[in-house]
Amino acid sequence: MRKAFVAIAAFLVALTIMLGLYHPFLWWTFIFTGPFVILGIYDLYQPKHSIVRNYPVFGRLRYFMEELRPKVYQYFVESDTNGKPFSRLNRSLIYQRAKKENDTIPFGTQLDVYENGYEWLSHSIAAISHHELDPNPRVMIGGPDCKQPYSASIYNISAMSFGSLSQNAILALNGGAKMGGFAHNTGEGGISDYHNGPGGDLIWQIGTGYFGCRNHDGTFNYDAFAERSQTENVKMIEIKLSQGAKPGHGGMLPAKKVTPEVARIRLVKEGFDVNSPPAHSAFSTPLEMINFVKRLRELSGGKPVGFKLCIGRRSEFFAICKAMVETGIYVDFITVDGGEGGTGAAPQEFSNAVGMPLREGVAFVYDILSGFGLKKHIKIIASGKVSSGFDLVKNIALGADLCNSARGMMFALGCIQALECNSNTCPTGVATQDASLMKGLVVEDKTVRVFNFHRLTVQSAVELLGAAGLRHTYQLTRAYINRRIGQNVMQSYMETFPYIPEGSLVQTPYPSQHELGMALSTSASFAPTDYKVSAVDYQAASSNN
Repeated sequence: MRKAFVAIAAFLVALTIMLGLYHPFLWWTFIFTGPFVILGIYDLYQPKHSIVRNYPVFGRLRYFMEELRPKVYQYFVESDTNGKPFSRLNRSLIYQRAKKENDTIPFGTQLDVYENGYEWLSHSIAAISHHELDPNPRVMIGGPDCKQPYSASIYNISAMSFGSLSQNAILALNGGAKMGGFAHNTGEGGISDYHNGPGGDLIWQIGTGYFGCRNHDGTFNYDAFAERSQTENVKMIEIKLSQGAKPGHGGMLPAKKVTPEVARIRLVKEGFDVNSPPAHSAFSTPLEMINFVKRLRELSGGKPVGFKLCIGRRSEFFAICKAMVETGIYVDFITVDGGEGGTGAAPQEFSNAVGMPLREGVAFVYDILSGFGLKKHIKIIASGKVSSGFDLVKNIALGADLCNSARGMMFALGCIQALECNSNTCPTGVATQDASLMKGLVVEDKTVRVFNFHRLTVQSAVELLGAAGLRHTYQLTRAYINRRIGQNVMQSYMETFPYIPEGSLVQTPYPSQHELGMALSTSASFAPTDYKVSAVDYQAASSNN
């Protein structure tokens, strides 16, 4: 192809010269042939791309097709049910509810009800009309030491920072939260002016970078925290231990993104790189973490304080529970993020192969809290691909008290799953800081859409509750959700995730499936005591409880 290009280029140059000599007006053909020849000569000698070097000019079509492929696939190839990470069926439901359009489907389900993994709700002959039920169920969050408990909706906006999302997206999300009376998690980027502006309820998330409550050396600033946490619209404080998109992975905010506005919001130095380490510096053991929670609750004036995590090494969660039992200090809530979560940029290996999925994570956290006798003090929030009423019902049946959604809310804003969240080229102005793209997101319109989506999704969950013959979300149990696991084998969640007796982890014998976790964990350290457990280890673990 290199030789062919040289021949074509020589022919075009010769043709252009001949035409120009024949008639001066025809020299304008060089406007077309010149760039082709010059670009091809450059491609012949550039060292970075083999295909372009061997196929000058024409090899560049490969990159154009790669850029075009996701769009072509989404609009012309994928079916209504096989799109990833959200199918067209999921996306269409969100769009329809956000716009208050007809969200019913004709002619029956498109799902294969005989495929492994298909799930359904057990309805009741004695169903209850949803008109008799509370259309806006609330959950009170706040343990015995909480002076300002918060009445939360069962569906809220999950953590997404200003910076990851545009200012218009944040304004619309918070405006929708204000209209609908639900909560908006700030993400670890801190409380921006766009979070405060509309006046919606906030859950202030504090990550390892301590943005908004940090000293210049990256350590925690208790005075800054006290000042900002006591503002009226901050209703809860969430300590982020890990997230589903990239658990155990830190991050770096490059200097060019640390604008004067970002520096003011995050309390960092303008024009300098800012590191978010993979672990917290304010505490290093479960006992220290629980005392950190206590201090934040006191400094905030008694507001609910909890933490968010994606379950990884299970012994660490046992260790946290042991610390709460030993000290009598309880968190007010725990947000469980599934390994399938994530809205922005994350390394592929972390997104695909690190962290426990949400279903297993929620069941595990509920069971361990119940086993330690702690569940009565602590509410569980489920976060990870929760975008429909059935998603809400499933997670509440597993043990969650309420749910958060990030990508569902992004779709309500107009996200089209272009998969460009990490490139600053989001075509809908949601996940970008490009001012020209941001203008496409009209705050007033999208605020109403976020409100509509939330209201109609909660309404759908209430209708499902009534169909099951239940009046309150806390009546849902794992027995109500069924799953196909084989051609002629079905299990309820109760069979897949059997409950353990309440209080069964505070005295021996422990449930057999949790003996290892009890033996490996100690409130004095997040690290396991030993990966090789012997009978002596079990005895030591038992004698401590």
